[in-house]
Amino acid sequence: MSAPASPAQDTGRLTRTLAPRTRRIVYGEQGPEETRRELAPITTVDLAHIVMLAESGLLPLEAAARLITAVQALRDSGFSALDGLDAPRGAYLMYEGHLSDELGADIGGKLHTARSRNDLKATVTAIRLREELAGLHTQLARQQGVLLARARAHADVAMPLYTHFQPAMPVSYGYYLAGIATALDRDLAALAHTIDELDRCPLGAGAVAGTDLPINPERTALLLGFTSPPLHATDAVAARDTLLRGLAVVASAAVTLSRLATDLQLWSTQEFGFVEFPERLVGGSSAMPQKRNAFLLEHVKAKAALAIGAWTAAASAMKSTPFTNSIEVGTEAVSAAWPALAAVQDAVQLGQVLVSGARPVPERMESRAKEGFVTATVVANRLVAQGVPFRTAHHTVGAAVRRAVESGGTELTGIDWPDGRPATLGEPLAVVAGLNRGGGPGECAKTIQTLRGRLAAQGEWAAAHRARLREAALRLDAEARALVDRRAQGARW
Repeated sequence: MSAPASPAQDTGRLTRTLAPRTRRIVYGEQGPEETRRELAPITTVDLAHIVMLAESGLLPLEAAARLITAVQALRDSGFSALDGLDAPRGAYLMYEGHLSDELGADIGGKLHTARSRNDLKATVTAIRLREELAGLHTQLARQQGVLLARARAHADVAMPLYTHFQPAMPVSYGYYLAGIATALDRDLAALAHTIDELDRCPLGAGAVAGTDLPINPERTALLLGFTSPPLHATDAVAARDTLLRGLAVVASAAVTLSRLATDLQLWSTQEFGFVEFPERLVGGSSAMPQKRNAFLLEHVKAKAALAIGAWTAAASAMKSTPFTNSIEVGTEAVSAAWPALAAVQDAVQLGQVLVSGARPVPERMESRAKEGFVTATVVANRLVAQGVPFRTAHHTVGAAVRRAVESGGTELTGIDWPDGRPATLGEPLAVVAGLNRGGGPGECAKTIQTLRGRLAAQGEWAAAHRARLREAALRLDAEARALVDRRAQGARW
């Protein structure tokens, strides 16, 4: 059943509100902590909106100053004055109703001038999304920094690289880590691009078609750290495609880290013995005392599923909805994103300590490189250099490998060299150094240098982004205080 609305909740047309059980489904549990989390960004937007309304002549100085004072008091107290209040239509209208009760409808009722919950909600989503994605950008950059540092440190640790779970070619452990860093470099660039897409502030778009009141959307955009106002009002409140792109980017990064975790887990088994983790990064068994489980890697692998699932859920909720403000898009689809972004941030932070803590076992890696005949392709290429067609060389070396396996050896013998001189390959690391074309491990130093330069550029971008947001927050605080001071001094616009 519905419940009678309080005077503050009476919309004029509607005089009853949702019953408690339905309200909980729609708005969630509205405890003190949930209320604070929801209202903190809303009140930031409110302060910018109040300043803009006052400057535009849509809000008297007295009303603007009293609204700012009341909002700031709520923020400073952690919104404690709202604890226990009924919220039949959600925390936002409960908060707005409280302001009207405290300041009178002539003042509190003017807060929502020239806007809608639609553009307010879109703006809050954009603010939260850019904060979450910027945090992920920072952590992902740290992950790449750890990978590059370890890549440089272990560039001389030879190991076999596998294809189809079989020994394939000789590389170095550092080269492998640089490959993961190369993949994450694209995710960092895509993440920065997605954050830049959030530079257009939705506030001012109104319900769906802007407003005829003389507002200044450029001003609120500036005060909230955006670079521009809405370009198209309907798009501003209808679209959440940037959310989908953000989820896609973090899902991509999480998938890459899950693949890294899969390799490290396999290589840390007793059967491989390529990598060891310190005791602080492994766990035991409640029943089997010999166990030494690199279980943190399993968390990294699993958390990618939350990002993939969130993108799927959000896209499915948005699919086939009208291109206008929509609960499916603005509420249900968006709600899937936050747990996923938190999960990927956890995965990245786990990845940092695991890559940093993992220690290669050089003698084991080199031994397997020799036993796995991973230099066979290089031997075939030496035949090619002496004029042998590659397919013939491939067959010749393959037969030599078969003979070595059958005899229990690791040396390739019985090869007919055209010039009569068998090619000398040297140790695995020498072979690795010779693979210096096409981005091979012989070019690892160049790869690391290039990625370090790109990582530095990403750091500069992130620093500029943070600086702009800090400046906006300081500007908003100063403008709000200045407005209150003007009222205290009896000034007029």
